[in-house]
Amino acid sequence: MRIAAVSTSAHKGEKKTNQPQITLVAGHGVEGDAHADGSHRQLSLLALEDIEYMRGKGADVHPGDFAENITTEGVELYTCPVGTRFGIGQDVELVLTQIGKECHMGCAIRQQVGDCIMPRRGVFCRIVKGGVVKPGDEFRVLSKPEILSVQGA
Repeated sequence: MRIAAVSTSAHKGEKKTNQPQITLVAGHGVEGDAHADGSHRQLSLLALEDIEYMRGKGADVHPGDFAENITTEGVELYTCPVGTRFGIGQDVELVLTQIGKECHMGCAIRQQVGDCIMPRRGVFCRIVKGGVVKPGDEFRVLSKPEILSVQGA
């Protein structure tokens, strides 16, 4: 599992531009990104495999086009439960806070192919420990929360 691309945008509502590296600020977001606001959605991630799925549907899309900050490779992010902790490189630590999001019905990708993957497969994280992230960095799952079963259910 690795980082395939890192991206930022100066304004909300636009595709992000790929960068050689980004700086994650704990408790805030990506330095210089329009979406950095300290909310529970400090960082957005999408798997390269999901972008390739959309290409298979006829969309001319690339990392950053879904407004994700980090594009990963080798992990199905949307299958990880909320509370999963991720590590990037030596220092960065994230915790998954949300899976999917409400789609902008007029987004260019939905208009082009009739579907958009971000509402179902994009994930959002809070930055626990910040640092510099660049393509090629190792991405790993540190821990997943235990699912507690209810007896008699």
